Amino acid sequence: MKIHEYQAKGVLGGFGVPVPRGEAAASAGEAQAIAAKLGTPKVVVKAQIHAGGRGKGRFRGTDLGGVVVTDAGQAGVIAGRMLGNVLVTKQSGPEGREVRRVLIEEGMSIAAEYYLALLLDRGAQAPMFIASAEGGTEIEEVAAARPEAIVKVTVDPITGFQPWIGRKLAFALGLSPDQVGPFAKMCGALHAALVGTDASMIEINPLVRLADGRMVALDAKVGFDDNALFRHPEIRDLRDLSEEDPLEVEASKFGLNYIKLDGNIACMVNGAGLAMGTMDIIKHHGGLPANFLDVGGGATKEMVTNAFRILLADPHVRAVLINIFGGIMRCDVVAEGVVAAAKDVGVRVPVVVRLEGTNAERGREILSTSGLAFRVADGMRDAAEKVVAAAAGR
Repeated sequence: MKIHEYQAKGVLGGFGVPVPRGEAAASAGEAQAIAAKLGTPKVVVKAQIHAGGRGKGRFRGTDLGGVVVTDAGQAGVIAGRMLGNVLVTKQSGPEGREVRRVLIEEGMSIAAEYYLALLLDRGAQAPMFIASAEGGTEIEEVAAARPEAIVKVTVDPITGFQPWIGRKLAFALGLSPDQVGPFAKMCGALHAALVGTDASMIEINPLVRLADGRMVALDAKVGFDDNALFRHPEIRDLRDLSEEDPLEVEASKFGLNYIKLDGNIACMVNGAGLAMGTMDIIKHHGGLPANFLDVGGGATKEMVTNAFRILLADPHVRAVLINIFGGIMRCDVVAEGVVAAAKDVGVRVPVVVRLEGTNAERGREILSTSGLAFRVADGMRDAAEKVVAAAAGR
C-alpha cells in the first residue's frame, strides 16, 4: 500500500526522523492559512499524488510543475492552480493524476542533497540501506551510469540496526564529523519505522543538509506490506482509494491480487508463478496481457465469480484466458465460478480455458455442458495460441 508524502512524513516524524514543518491542504484558503502559520518568507507547495517525478512533471495545459517554491503570500494562488488539475509525470503515465491535496511546507536553505532509502532486499533476506551523495536525481540513472556512487549496507535481522551502520553510511556520503552522530541516529529511526510499521520500503530523495548543518527528509515515500495491515489499522486508514485503479480496489475487497496492465488479454490464474508464466507465453505468441489476476490457492466459487466479473469489467479486454493448475484449488470449483459469473454478467468476449490437476475432467465437463461457448485448451501453448488469435479477431 502506498501513501501520500505528507502522510509518510507524519509516520516518519513519529519515529524521530527530522522532517520539515508543514500541513496538507484541500483548498486554496487552507493553503494560505497554513503558509501564514508557518511564518517563513518562502514556502513550498507540493502536489500530493501517488507518483514520483512531481518536480519535473507539468499540470495539463500549463507550465506549472508539481513542486513550487514561492513567497508565502502566494501559497493560496499556487495551490488553487494545482487543486483539481491533472499532473502528468514520468510515473503517472500520459493520463496523469488529479490533485486533491497539496502539502504546504516551510522554505529551507539547502546546502547539499543526498539519497537515502531502506528496503527489504529479497536476495539478502534482510533490510538494506541504500545511500548516495547524488540526491535529487533518479537513483536508477545513477546506478546505471555510476554504480560506484551508491553504497549499500545490509542490516542483520537478528542483531538489528547497529550505530556502525549509520556511521559507515555517513562516511560514504562525505559528511563532516559533527554530522555523523545525528545522521546515524536518523538511520536508526528509519529502521525502527520500517520494522515498527511493517513497511517494505522507505525512500528519502532528497535528504538535505541545511545551511545550519541539520539533516532533514525533504521528501519521503513509504510503501507497506498489504498482508501486515491487519496489525496496523492506523496505517490502513491512510489508504487513498482515489489514487488506485477502481478494478484493483474492487479486487482487494474479495482478497484477489489484481494489477492492471496495458494489453487486451485478461488472465485469471492461481499462483503468482503461474501468472508470470502465463503472461510470458502470451507475450511469446504476440499478445499483450491486460492484467495480472491471481485468485490464490484456496479460492472459493464466490471468489472466482467475482474475479471473472472484474476481468470483464475492463473495457480494453478483447479475450480472456483462464489458466488453472489445480492442487488445493479444485478445477471444478473454478469452472462453477466461471460459469456462474458468465451467466450473471454476460460474456461479450471469447474465453479460453485451460484446466489441469485436481478434478480437471469434472471442470471441463461443467464448462462443456454450460451452454456457453468456452474454448477449452490442451496445454499452455495451445491456450496462448487460442487466446492471442481470439483477441485479434481470428
